[in-house]
Amino acid sequence: MRLRREDLYPRLEPLLGQVAKPSRYLDHEWGAIEEQDGPFHVVLMYPDVYEVGLPNMGLSILYTAINRVEGMSCERGYLPWVDMADLMRAKEVPLLALESSSPIASFDVVGFTLAHEMACTNIVEALDLSRIPIRAEERAQDDPIVVAGGPSVWNCEPVSPMFDAVLLGDGEEAMVEICSCVRDARARDLSRRDILLALSRVQGVYVPSLYDVVVDETSTQWGYAVPKPKTGAPAVVYKRSLQGFSSTEPVPQRIVPYMDVVQDRLAVEVLRGCARGCRFCQAGMTYRPVRERPAEQVVAAAREGLALTGHDEVSLTSLSTTDHSQCAQILHALNEDVRGTGVRVSIPSQRLDSFGVEMAAEVGGSKRGGLTFAPEAGSQRLRDVINKNVTEKDIDTAAENAFRNGWRRMKLYFMMGLPTETDDDIVAINQTADRVLEIGRSVVGRGPKSGVSVSISVAVFVPKAYTPFQWCGQLDLEEVRRRQQLLLGTCPDHAIKISYHDAEVSLIEAVLSKVGRRGFDLILAAWRHGCRFDAWTDQFSFERWTDAAAEVGMDLEAIAAADTPLDARLPWEHTSPAVSQGFLRREYRRAAQGVTTPGCTRESCVGCGVCPKLGVENAIVGDRHGRH
Repeated sequence: MRLRREDLYPRLEPLLGQVAKPSRYLDHEWGAIEEQDGPFHVVLMYPDVYEVGLPNMGLSILYTAINRVEGMSCERGYLPWVDMADLMRAKEVPLLALESSSPIASFDVVGFTLAHEMACTNIVEALDLSRIPIRAEERAQDDPIVVAGGPSVWNCEPVSPMFDAVLLGDGEEAMVEICSCVRDARARDLSRRDILLALSRVQGVYVPSLYDVVVDETSTQWGYAVPKPKTGAPAVVYKRSLQGFSSTEPVPQRIVPYMDVVQDRLAVEVLRGCARGCRFCQAGMTYRPVRERPAEQVVAAAREGLALTGHDEVSLTSLSTTDHSQCAQILHALNEDVRGTGVRVSIPSQRLDSFGVEMAAEVGGSKRGGLTFAPEAGSQRLRDVINKNVTEKDIDTAAENAFRNGWRRMKLYFMMGLPTETDDDIVAINQTADRVLEIGRSVVGRGPKSGVSVSISVAVFVPKAYTPFQWCGQLDLEEVRRRQQLLLGTCPDHAIKISYHDAEVSLIEAVLSKVGRRGFDLILAAWRHGCRFDAWTDQFSFERWTDAAAEVGMDLEAIAAADTPLDARLPWEHTSPAVSQGFLRREYRRAAQGVTTPGCTRESCVGCGVCPKLGVENAIVGDRHGRH
């Protein structure tokens, strides 16, 4: 039976003195919406702790949008840390929403953010703590409708058994439509199945229970999904794409937390989408088309947000902020606004060219900390394979400009295990870092007093759905470790600091990116073996995952390393961001030839298929032509 809506904070409060960071569980923050009258109640769950989830832009956008609808109220929920979760189970306290301290299971709609693959066991944990049946098929008529959305929906099959519906793409309008659909269906006393049928008619909504998985000679071992007969479900669910981006709320983040949180600053989303076409990058494929906010709206939003929150930093967020056609204009205006106030303007990453360094100088003011660039690959050959469109000259020029403009620390991001990579490409990572270090020394001087330093961080490549590399396998663990040792052993200068990602975490991420619906058996078994907070280094246990895999008869390394034939039916092709498989195959072949493809916002259309399929187009407010 569905839990009753009531304030259970008196049962939670006695536990606060027994856990770390009790402020994670307090409500009434400045800027939160206090009046939660409903009568239709929605809770948005971020499957991690409060300080990680609070700054999430997507959750803030939906929180604001739903609360503006007459008769709807939207609250937030976060996963308690392991100490509080264990106490809540021991004291029989269910998982509660933050604003009203009502049980999560008492809400009409529960929405989860799929932020990344490694959050999968946290979703199981949250449902279990909430006392909501973990499998959607086991929920009763009056249980909440559980919905998922976010950046990691593009192979949602492994987690799909937990969700009644999955929203693909932009959520501002679609999530309100979902909630309205459920509200109206409940008012008509429709059955749960009829509610799900109604949801499947909302554009961008995928209802997993309306699809069967077929495994045949045209598919991988994970099969592909087809609509069940007489459901009317679409063969392919295409994402929602918000064309009027500049008409949306530019300052959704208005809540000021009691505690330190990650990314503790005001965030203004200046553009959505990226058309650079890096072949490893899922976000660059799935967030198309590119839509920019006008400069005057960005500047006004920053002013309003700073006044509302009192933050001392404003971050201009997007996948590629320095690609904004009015980036310089925005930064000039903001710097004038905040001059002498102690407020800092920041951008997430710099482009590897002179314009990127120029914009970094704009946001850095007189302070020169570290500067971060992402060449992704050490050799020009491999950068062409991945379509990075960055030359050796670009790297050298950016480094020289940065050091001449006062920076002393440089951080470079690379990947290991990219398709066609050889040992020479690994060695080239160190050669690139050494070249940047030498440029710094030649500009600033040698010796410890110069302060010049270069560090490199190397992630393990993970093949992702709806990228040109979705058909590729991942390096096996032994080979990753060999290449990591090669990287360490060929570093020419001890002044270069090297860090690299955990190969075992990357392996699990690759498995979860590749498997189909049957992968949920692995996730559930891993949770039962004690896996939760797998994205946290001190909580991740590869042994638990391998034990779970053995229990369900899966070979993790074989799954991650498997290449997929280009003509095979894929487990995720019924849920589409509208990037055509033909375009992705063409990019795969161009990668093998080392041929690059330009971005469509600077040159002509590249034929990815998104705009004609969805009836949308790039919305560029200024001029990007000639800026590379």
